Amino acid sequence: MPLKIPSARVDWVNTAFLLILSLLAVVAAPIHLVRHGIDAFTAGLFVFYVIATGMSITLGYHRLFSHLSFQAKWPVRLFTLVFGACAFENSVLNWASDHRRHHKHTDHDDDPYNIKEGFLWAHIGWILFKVTPEPPLDNVADLRKDRLVMLQHRTDKLIALVVGLLLPTALGWWHGGAEGAMAGFLVVGALRVFVVQQCTFFINSLCHTIGRQPYSTDCSARDSALMAFLTFGEGYHNYHHRFQHDYRNGVKPWSFDPTKWAIWCLERLGLVSRLRRVPDHQIVLAEMQEARRRVEQRMSEINQAGPGVCEKALRAIHSIEEALADAYHELEAAVARKAEIPRQTLDRWQRQTRELMDRLVALEIVPAG
Repeated sequence: MPLKIPSARVDWVNTAFLLILSLLAVVAAPIHLVRHGIDAFTAGLFVFYVIATGMSITLGYHRLFSHLSFQAKWPVRLFTLVFGACAFENSVLNWASDHRRHHKHTDHDDDPYNIKEGFLWAHIGWILFKVTPEPPLDNVADLRKDRLVMLQHRTDKLIALVVGLLLPTALGWWHGGAEGAMAGFLVVGALRVFVVQQCTFFINSLCHTIGRQPYSTDCSARDSALMAFLTFGEGYHNYHHRFQHDYRNGVKPWSFDPTKWAIWCLERLGLVSRLRRVPDHQIVLAEMQEARRRVEQRMSEINQAGPGVCEKALRAIHSIEEALADAYHELEAAVARKAEIPRQTLDRWQRQTRELMDRLVALEIVPAG
C-alpha cells in the first residue's frame, strides 16, 4: 500500500538522521572493513555493543518498562536505560508509550506501527512521518514516577551521542589511533546502530507478516523462530500478543529466547524479582482454542464446497475435530475443579494438539477422484 501522507508531515530530523546513518552503515563501514579489516578489539567491542543495546531494548525497554513483566533493581534499570538510549530509538518513556498503544490498538488506526498500513509503514514509515495530533504520553503514568526513567527521558539524545558514538570512537583511538577511531565510529557506532534498529523494526513488520499463529488469530502477530534469532527472542510474537505480560516470549523449552534466559539468570543473582509467568494450563488452553477455531473454519469451507469434497478428507477432519474437543473439555474440566495437572499430561495435550494441527494443514480440500 503506498504511503498517502503529505510531504509537510515528513519528520525531517528523523529522516535525515536515519538516511545519514544508513549510508554510513551500508556504504562507509563496508568500505572501511574491506580496506582495513577488523581486529579482535573492534570485533569484541562491536559484539558487546550489539548485545548491550539490543538486550537493553528487549529486556529493558520492552519486557521490563513497557510490560512490567518483572521488577529490577537499579543497576539493571540503569544499564538498560543507558544502553537502550544508545540504540537511538528514543527515550524509554516515548518507546513504552508507543508500544503500549500498539498492544491496545493492534491492527487499527491508533496503532502507531499498524501493519494494515503496509509493510514499509510498520517497519520504518511511522518514524519518518509525523502523526498529527501527536499522541499524548497518557499511558505511562507509572513510568513517570521512576526518577531514572525521567532522567533518561530528558537526556537520552546526549547519552546516545556520548556513550553510543563518541565512546566507541574514543576507545578506537586509544586502541589504534586514527584508523581505530574511524573503525569505532563506523563499525561499533553507525553499523551497530543500523543493525540493532533494523532488528527492532523487524518485530513491527516481519513479525506481523511471516510465521505461525498457534495461540490466536485475533491480530496479525506471528511466531517465527527465524525472527527470534535476529531479535534476542522477540520473534515469538503471536505468543507475546496473546500473553503480553509474561517475561518469556519463547515459552517452549526449545525456543530461542536469550532475553528470557538473561532475566532468569538475573533473578538467580538477586537483581530482578517477581517474574510474571502465564500458567501452563492457560497456554495449552489457548493453543487448543485456536486449533478448534481452525478446524471449525475448515469444516465451514468443506460445507461450502459441497459434495465434490473428498469423503476421506471429510472423515479425517471430523476425527481431528472430535479429538481436539475431547482434549479441550478434559483440560477445561480439570481447570474448573482446580485439579493439579501433571506436567506430563500438559505436554501430552500440547503434543497432541500440534500433531492434529499438522494433520489438518496436510489435508487440502480437493475434488473427489
